[in-house]
Amino acid sequence: MASNKGHKTLIVGAGPVGALAAIYAARRGDNVEIYELRSDLRDPSTTPLNFTKSINLALSERGINSIRKANSPGLLDSVLNETVPMYGRMIHGEINGKLYENAQSYDIHGRYIRAVDRGGLNKRLLDELAHMPNVKFFFNHKLTGADFKRRVAWFEKRDSSSQSNPQRRSPEIEVSFDFMIGADGAHSAVRFHLMKFTRMAYQQEYIDTLWCEFTIPPSEDNEYRISPNHLHIWPGGSFMFIAIPSLDKTFTCTLFLEADKFTCLDKDPSLVVQFFRRQFPGVVPGLISESELKQQYSQNPHLPLISIKCTPYHYSSSVVIVGDAAHAMVPFYGQGMNAGLEDVRVLYDFLDAHQDLTVDSEVVQDSQGRALDAYSRQRAPDAAAINDLALKNYNEMAHHVQNPTYLIRKWVEERADRYLPSLGWATQYSRISFGNERYSEITKATRNQGIVLMSFVGLVIGTTMSWGGWWAWRWTRTSRPTRVLSKWFT
Repeated sequence: MASNKGHKTLIVGAGPVGALAAIYAARRGDNVEIYELRSDLRDPSTTPLNFTKSINLALSERGINSIRKANSPGLLDSVLNETVPMYGRMIHGEINGKLYENAQSYDIHGRYIRAVDRGGLNKRLLDELAHMPNVKFFFNHKLTGADFKRRVAWFEKRDSSSQSNPQRRSPEIEVSFDFMIGADGAHSAVRFHLMKFTRMAYQQEYIDTLWCEFTIPPSEDNEYRISPNHLHIWPGGSFMFIAIPSLDKTFTCTLFLEADKFTCLDKDPSLVVQFFRRQFPGVVPGLISESELKQQYSQNPHLPLISIKCTPYHYSSSVVIVGDAAHAMVPFYGQGMNAGLEDVRVLYDFLDAHQDLTVDSEVVQDSQGRALDAYSRQRAPDAAAINDLALKNYNEMAHHVQNPTYLIRKWVEERADRYLPSLGWATQYSRISFGNERYSEITKATRNQGIVLMSFVGLVIGTTMSWGGWWAWRWTRTSRPTRVLSKWFT
């Protein structure tokens, strides 16, 4: 990674994506300042923006590779040591009153994704930054304005008195910068101000599904109640319940359910246990007691799921947005954080490739502007592709995991991947979770595989029908004289 000493980079947002961006910038030699709306995210008392623990995260190859490329010795190992491997899905159901589990591996080669605690990952990245002399933290700072032509931003410095009295205006500070990276989430303030400087195409959608979090406690002997090496799914067709392992032997669970069904349950909370017994067999009381289920349902918020697409991601050479600020997606492919971490790696690949080491600031800015333009042009279609796939994957998880057509295609593609590697075939899931191929290229490859596979199936069916027709015709021809003679001599 090329050196860039004296360059002042502002990171807005200290979540996992913002923290990794700060590490990349600091390792490059920038003077880095991190501004975060919340208090220190390493403090357990800090309240998340959505007032609940985040949906448990799945760390896969894209995120791992991005951390690996951060040029921070020991960082990746320390992160991976705090994860739980998940080798596949475990589908739960009931047949004739008997509970069953059906394991489906993610990958025929035995590769796996990792369950990771968002808070733990965030703390590890921030701890890495805390040891860097060219990094400064500014917690409780809210971005209120930005002039990306003059490279100036304004932040409200919030304290305990201003937070307890919303009508009391916090003091405002002015900060100059050379480069700003907005990693401040789906409701990004950086993106809001960026829209004033560039003609941004913007699309926002709330899907008709809410989510509510639950916890499966450890067993009485402090062990996992179900397999810790799977992502557990209770599919419901148009809704589902999932469970992801945590290091403390609990499972972080999420109910994904249509908003109108949540409304019905809210009107009569006594129906919650009945609903779970009918739709998610084995959860109650086997994994969560009735009283715990009702308490968690009533106390934990029922939150929306947002999908955001926009382009471009930058203005001139002064600002760029990454992660959910650029492409918030629903969680059904487990790629939201991984795509955000990959944003950082791809961004700095472009910045390094276009870097001009001259001392002329105008030349440097021109090079950086070309890098950001190239980044937006490449990354936006990739982000749009995984955004669409995440929406579609809800149907796969909630319904198709039990569909024979889906299972047959998965079986064929996996066997082709193992026994005919020269074909370059793999399941879409394996390409996304265990590789670093561009999302947009994966959608093309998957579509082409589907065309070839359906053509092959059509050929087999057509050939079978042709042979069947020929044999039927031949049997009719050879059996006809016998029937005629039989008639004559009866």
